[in-house]
Amino acid sequence: MESVRAVADWPVDHAAAAVVGSGGAVLAAEGPGTREFRLASVTKLLTAYATLIAVEEGAVEWDHPAGPEGSTVRHLIAHTSGLAFDEHKAVAQPGTRRLYSNAGFEVLADTVHEASGIPFAEYLTEAVLEPLGMTSSRLAGTAGAGAVSTCDDLVLFAAELLSPTLVSPQTLTEAVTVAFPGLAGVLPGFGYQKENDWGLGFELRDHKSPHWTGKNSSPRTFGHFGQSGTFLWVDPEARVACAALSDRAFGQWAMDTWPAFTDAVLAEVA
Repeated sequence: MESVRAVADWPVDHAAAAVVGSGGAVLAAEGPGTREFRLASVTKLLTAYATLIAVEEGAVEWDHPAGPEGSTVRHLIAHTSGLAFDEHKAVAQPGTRRLYSNAGFEVLADTVHEASGIPFAEYLTEAVLEPLGMTSSRLAGTAGAGAVSTCDDLVLFAAELLSPTLVSPQTLTEAVTVAFPGLAGVLPGFGYQKENDWGLGFELRDHKSPHWTGKNSSPRTFGHFGQSGTFLWVDPEARVACAALSDRAFGQWAMDTWPAFTDAVLAEVA
């Protein structure tokens, strides 16, 4: 795919990307698939998926109190707990604003740890990484931004998001449906969004503008990007997913490059 080969021209030192189709087939790939990259906030997708499994296993419940007073597991994973971005202090009432929070994901991971009796990094490995064969991935820091992975491993995770095997399709559908709809907030890097829709750990494309996916991405597109220059999106309408990893911090280069790249990929697979 010409669109994917263009990754070699991105203004970064190293980059790898892959497009995954239905059934998990790799439609195209570019760059070092086995090179390790920091995921930054793409980590949240892995943490969220482990939490979905914990809920299905009955270790935790969505309405279990966690975080600030009045907050639940569901609030934490949907960035509506009221916790600040990187501080463990409440700055809003739960359920009233979409406050993107790394701290909230740290509390979320601690809650899964306490409920399961298993340290969260170990739980993530046993519940998600090992079953999917993601042998080059690990949680090396916080549950909100501390994972390390490779493009080859994210291909396996993208295939899981296209056709889940570790959770029921109903659970994944709930996770990529708006939780606490109608809340405004700031989409990191892209500013205030009147309807800053989020699912259960998954950022939802809907009709946000500006956005890091393409202008032709379907409103059902979900995923996440990371400040380390990484992203993973799934477009259920196109039945395709894409993962990209780089070693240059997110900035204007990414805002200029990623949407056009995404639209080029979608045009080629249409």
